Amino acid sequence: MRGATERVEGCWCRRLVAMRTIVWFRGKDLRVRDHEPLVRAAASGEVIPLLILEESYFGASDKKTTLGGQVSKSNRPPHRLQFFLDAVASLTSDLEALGSALVTVRGRATDVVPRLTGEWNADAVFAQAAVEPGSRRRDHSVATALGEKFRLFGGETVHPPGSLRTQAGRPYGVFSPFAKSWRREVSEAPAVGTPARLTRVPDHILDYRDPLPDLRDLGIERNPALLKAGSAPAEARLKRFLTDAGSTYKSDRDRMGIEGTSRLSVDLKFGTIAPRRVWLEARDAIGETQGGNSFESELIWREFSYSTLWDVPSIVTTPFQPDFAGFPWRDDEIGWRAWVDGLTGYPVVDASARQLRAEGFVHNRARMVSASFLTKDLMIDFRRGERHYLHYLTDGDLAQNTAGWQWTTGCGCDPQPYFRIFNPVSQGERFDPDGAYVRKWVPELRDMPSEYIHHPWDAPEALLRTARVRLGDTYPRPIVDHSVARDRFLDTASRHLKRPPGSQTAPVRLPID
Repeated sequence: MRGATERVEGCWCRRLVAMRTIVWFRGKDLRVRDHEPLVRAAASGEVIPLLILEESYFGASDKKTTLGGQVSKSNRPPHRLQFFLDAVASLTSDLEALGSALVTVRGRATDVVPRLTGEWNADAVFAQAAVEPGSRRRDHSVATALGEKFRLFGGETVHPPGSLRTQAGRPYGVFSPFAKSWRREVSEAPAVGTPARLTRVPDHILDYRDPLPDLRDLGIERNPALLKAGSAPAEARLKRFLTDAGSTYKSDRDRMGIEGTSRLSVDLKFGTIAPRRVWLEARDAIGETQGGNSFESELIWREFSYSTLWDVPSIVTTPFQPDFAGFPWRDDEIGWRAWVDGLTGYPVVDASARQLRAEGFVHNRARMVSASFLTKDLMIDFRRGERHYLHYLTDGDLAQNTAGWQWTTGCGCDPQPYFRIFNPVSQGERFDPDGAYVRKWVPELRDMPSEYIHHPWDAPEALLRTARVRLGDTYPRPIVDHSVARDRFLDTASRHLKRPPGSQTAPVRLPID
C-alpha cells in the first residue's frame, strides 16, 4: 500500500494536534473564497482537497473510451467541459497559493470517497450540499457508507433550498410569495471568508493523483470565444457589472444587442464565485437602485428554481403542471433542424441558435423567444429544446434550464400562461431595435435597415437587392407563418388542457417528499 509507513506515522502525530478533513470539491463549488466546507476544515486542522473525476462529469462520447483515451469525435457538452476543466486548473492554482494542492482521482465518487477516507485515515469529509437529484442520491450513498464523518454545508444557493414554506407548511408554487418570504428570511447571510493558509498535502496522498483529461482527449476543440474560467475572471465580471451596468440593469437586461447583464450565470453554475457573495456585494453597491432590486429578483428566481427542483425532482423529466402530460407535440424534423441551425427565417430565433453554438451562451430574452418559437410555433416538445440547450450552454444548469423552458412553455412552476406566445418579430423590434444582435449573429442581414431587419420578407425588392439579401437563397423565408402557427398551438392547447385561452392555470400544490 502506497505510503503506509508515512501514513501511520503522520496519523500518530496528527491526532495529537488536529483532525484530518477531506474537502470534497464537486464541480459546482470551484473556488477557495467563501467556501464553507474549506473554511470549516481549515479551522479544524489538516485539509486534503479532493476532486473525483467521474465519467458522468464528461458526458458520453461517440466511442467507448476512458478519460485518458483518444476519440475522433465527441457528443460531450463541449463548452461546459472546457469551462469546467479551466476552472479546475484555476482552483488548483488558488489552492497552491494557499500552500495546498488539489488531489484529482478518477472513479465513482460513491466508491472512491469512502475508500480514500479509510486509506488516508481521514477524520471527516466536508462538502457543499447539492440539489440535483443524481447528486443527492450520490450523497445519500456516501453518507450511508461514512456515517457521521460526512458533513454537508450550504453554498450552492444563498438560502437552503426547500427550507421556505407557506403558512400551510407547503413548498411555494408561485414566485412572488416565495420572493417575499425569501427577502424576509434572508436579511443577513454573511460571507464565510477565505483561509489565510492551508496545510501541506502529504506526498503519499499526492501520489494518488490522476491527471486532468485534455480537451483533445475528450474529442473537443477549444473554443476561444468562451468566457474565461476561474475565480479571478468571476471577480472581474462582478466588479464590471456593479460598476458599469448594475444600476441600469432593470432597463438594459432585455436589450439583446448590448452588454446589459452580469454574465455571472456560468460562474454561479460552477461556483467559481459564491452566490451569497454576489448577493451581498450587489446589495451594497446597487441595492437602492431599480437595477439593484431587479438583479436581486433574478438571484431570487435562481433560488426559486433550486428550491423547486429540491421539492419536486420529477420536473427534470415531466411537466410541473400535470395537465400538460401527454401533450400532442409534433414530430417535425425539418423544423427542428432549421431551429437548431438558425435557419428558421425569423432573425432573432436564428441569431440565438447561432450564438448558442458559437459562444455557449444565449441572451435571456433571446432564450425565451427561441423557446417559445420551438414549443409554440413549431409545437416541438420542450424537453428536446432543454436537452439541446443543456448540451451547448456553458452555463447549462439543470435547475435553471428546466425552470426556464417549462416557464416559457407554460407547463412549469409559476408559468407564463400557455396562451402568451412570443412574437419573434415584435420581440426583436422592441428588444433589438437597431438590429445589433441580429447583425452580429446573422451576418447575411447586416446591411438590412433596422426598419426591416426583423421581418426582411416585408422589405421592398429594391431594398433587398441593395442589402444583398435574396430570400430563399442567402437567407431563408420563414418556415411557418407566425400567426397561423400561433392559432394552431392555441387550438391544440385549449383542447388538450380543457381550458380556453385567457383562463388561468389551476393552482398546483407541490408535494413534500
